[in-house]
Amino acid sequence: MGHKSRVLFVCIANSARSQMAEALLRHIAPERFEAHSAGTAPGRIDPRALAALEELGIPTEGLFSKSLEEVAGEPFDHVITLCDKSALECHALPGAGEYLAWDFEDPAASGRAGAYRHTLHEIHERLRMFVLVKSKP
Repeated sequence: MGHKSRVLFVCIANSARSQMAEALLRHIAPERFEAHSAGTAPGRIDPRALAALEELGIPTEGLFSKSLEEVAGEPFDHVITLCDKSALECHALPGAGEYLAWDFEDPAASGRAGAYRHTLHEIHERLRMFVLVKSKP
């Protein structure tokens, strides 16, 4: 087995979107990618994000909210911000390779029914494309 690409998902609170992305990537491509997440101002994991993941059978063990400073010294092949605000606040991490800026609606701020499931679905679709593109030789 070859080198696993290390991916860091960054959001503000590291409570929903980045946690969902970390869990999804671990679930859909564990042989190719090592997924991590962090926040620029971390809080607590939103139980609604965990519930949305568990509803789809995606494991949530090992997920916890952490700050960007906690992972700043680690090398990452890809750093993916999941909201415009974190893209502005996330300055270059030493040792990081490619930076991608994605923007997903914060499900906690949405008034939409099923907002967490919707955000999870959108992140899943984007990750499927990411895995496809990054898995090409």
